[in-house]
Amino acid sequence: MPIKRASFKDLRKSNRRHLRNVSIRSELHSHSKKVEGLIAAKKADEAKAALRIFISKLDKAASKGIIHKNAASRKSSRLTKRILGLSKT
Repeated sequence: MPIKRASFKDLRKSNRRHLRNVSIRSELHSHSKKVEGLIAAKKADEAKAALRIFISKLDKAASKGIIHKNAASRKSSRLTKRILGLSKT
């Protein structure tokens, strides 16, 4: 346990940030699964709408430093490619 008063505050801040980051990562995971489920069900229009929301949340999380910006870019790129391939067939 910390001894200094400022260290206690840092610990509290760290715990709050951790909880927020975990919830945002969980939300991202849920949105990702939703988009992948729509792709698997071959529902291109619904998947595009869900992807738009997912990319928005990914970009926000990347800008806040919750996930790395290249990871966000990679995930959005791969899902976009899969949806475009779905609508061509």
